Amino acid sequence: MKDLTQGSILSHALTMAVPIFAGLVLVLLCGLIDLYFVAALGEAAIAGIGAAGNAGFITNALTQVVSVGTLAAVSQAVGRRDRTDANLKFNQSLGLSVVGGACTMAAGFAVARPYMNSVAADAATVAAGTTYLVWFMPALGLQFAMFAMSSALRGIGIVAPPRPYGCRRNPVSAQNTSGTCPLSRPRCRRC
Repeated sequence: MKDLTQGSILSHALTMAVPIFAGLVLVLLCGLIDLYFVAALGEAAIAGIGAAGNAGFITNALTQVVSVGTLAAVSQAVGRRDRTDANLKFNQSLGLSVVGGACTMAAGFAVARPYMNSVAADAATVAAGTTYLVWFMPALGLQFAMFAMSSALRGIGIVAPPRPYGCRRNPVSAQNTSGTCPLSRPRCRRC
């Protein structure tokens, strides 16, 4: 654990803010990179990705509930120097994130096509958006656990370790080198 009560507040804030900001920029870049490579597939694919991308933003909002709660609960326990309570709070948040991730994936697979039928203009857009959502749902479900773990680390003052993993969580992003998704092409291996 890192003792954030010792040292300059400004240096602690900057040490934590820069990696968090970089992670947020990386999340936005993943969506832009998806759109860039899908643009070669045509207008229907772009419209499908755009409509399906709303599910990603909704899931990000839900993961923030787990993330902020984990950060607050773990940091309070660490501030009291109560390691047992910090572990309990982390375990509870991880359990909640597993349930949230499973529910997100189940709901996503169940409502992908009806959702796309309600927001898309034509059958090609529905097909492209549904395909994207089905391939994107596992990444959205796994976000819950990843955010809970990274928030627990932030709660104890450690920010740097989650950064390399954050850029690899989206299998239909810049890290997708397998080309297995019908809406993706091989991507750059750099993070």
